[in-house]
Amino acid sequence: MERIRDEFSKMVMSTNPMIGVVMCEKLGLLDYIAPDLKRGIGVEQNGDHIYVVWEHNLRALQHSADRQWPLHVRLAALFHDVSKPETRRWSDEKKDWTFYGHDVVGGRVTKKALERLKYPKKIVEVVSLLVRYHLFFSDIDKITLSAVRRIVRNVGPENVWDLMKVRACDRIGMGRPKETPYRLRKYESMIEEAMRAPVSVGMLKIDGAKIMEVTHETPGPKLGFILHALLEEVLDTPENNTEEFLVKRTLELAKLPIDELKKLGEAGKEKKDEAEEAELAVIRKRHGVK
Repeated sequence: MERIRDEFSKMVMSTNPMIGVVMCEKLGLLDYIAPDLKRGIGVEQNGDHIYVVWEHNLRALQHSADRQWPLHVRLAALFHDVSKPETRRWSDEKKDWTFYGHDVVGGRVTKKALERLKYPKKIVEVVSLLVRYHLFFSDIDKITLSAVRRIVRNVGPENVWDLMKVRACDRIGMGRPKETPYRLRKYESMIEEAMRAPVSVGMLKIDGAKIMEVTHETPGPKLGFILHALLEEVLDTPENNTEEFLVKRTLELAKLPIDELKKLGEAGKEKKDEAEEAELAVIRKRHGVK
């Protein structure tokens, strides 16, 4: 099986893997490599697709090769819709086929197929994960940043951009002309926003517990005012973000009248919002979205 795996990997990593897999099927070899893929032959999809499941998966694989993406992305592209046949149901309401849960089932089927081929554990985990979550895409007018953060958490920051590659392969495999339409670029922008280090008091080399320790203050609004006042100073002068400086400055701020401290804290919040908007503007410009 290891020898079969190695030859299959060479085929997948070739410049024309689609032709290789088609030839394997015609010669009866796919039964010994990845028989689950054959179930997609002749299986029509819904109105969003112009190809049957078999050809759709092959075209997704070919696009990953055209882009010279690594083995795990290519395998995920090939297997991403492997379980559409067994989840295919006719909807009288939609007057079309549905494939609910094919991503979840497909993740399990892919895992078993790759384990059977004796792929390394890491490859098996990553590819099955990418197949499991390949349907992450949602309406950009409704998707929230917290939902994007959940996707990043589910697949891991180290895999999220490969998930976007699989999505691009899926789209091309559907016969869509563009790999990265506005919707996809917007999602990429949101992923980068979700993954960036937030501009917040969490950046500071001091926290509320330390402030209470050095000032003997009790929990309350005053702590928040001090933290935001410190944040403004750090945003202006990043080199001041040391515990030694912030403790010294905290002791000075704690002596101020509450009204004056409140003004400094509110100014810090405004500075934080301005810095955050500037960061997001750069990210969105880079992806060509608003």
